[in-house]
Amino acid sequence: MSGHSKWATTKHKKAITDSRRAKSFAKLIKNIEVAAKIGGADLSGNPTLVDAIQKAKKTSVPNDNIDRAVKRGSGQLGEAVDYQTIIYEGYGPNGVALLIECLTDNKNRAAADVRTIMTRNGGTMADPGSVAYNFSRKGVIAVRKTDEISEDDVLSAVLDAGAEEVTDRGGGFDVITDAGQLVAARTALQDAGIDYESADVEFVPGILVEVDADTARKVFRLVDALEDNDDVQSVYGNFDVPAAVLAELDDE
Repeated sequence: MSGHSKWATTKHKKAITDSRRAKSFAKLIKNIEVAAKIGGADLSGNPTLVDAIQKAKKTSVPNDNIDRAVKRGSGQLGEAVDYQTIIYEGYGPNGVALLIECLTDNKNRAAADVRTIMTRNGGTMADPGSVAYNFSRKGVIAVRKTDEISEDDVLSAVLDAGAEEVTDRGGGFDVITDAGQLVAARTALQDAGIDYESADVEFVPGILVEVDADTARKVFRLVDALEDNDDVQSVYGNFDVPAAVLAELDDE
């Protein structure tokens, strides 16, 4: 789990260009549309939509864009939203295992694009099941660390709400839950007056592989290329980047 968290921290430190911000907005909007299509526009009965909107607002997506996405997804604008979730499995540099989650309206295009990106950046596609067995679907709630909030505070808030563990990721804490307990844990944090940055169901690796600086550079390059694709929503890996390696990469 530490590798997953450190990876997220490293990514957050990178500069975000205008084009990358636009792509990020588009993917967040797509999540809102899908959540609204599946569960409807009523926030009180659609916790997935609540989390999708929360994440979009944290990333400064304009409220007008969010409102239109909810209406479009729920059919209020008369437009059809038809996205398909597809998971591709592969290996990055030095055998790092990757799960690539796509949300697309064109399965053939997504498959071709992912395969091309992997090939051009030192990765290879894997047979179904050869990578996924090492990942579990978990709820992951990110909480920003402040002087007023300690790890014990977070743990006390979610302990009786199905949380499996709380991990320190440097700038904050990750609350890990069973996927079905995500909403309960998120609600428990809110009831305790603890704000959260994001709450998502993610693929969390069971076994991590420690990587050196050279491998980390190559893996980050591959992941960046994948996430730059419009159809790719998320990329999950089983690599752990030691603190010394992170420091070396940050200095470059």
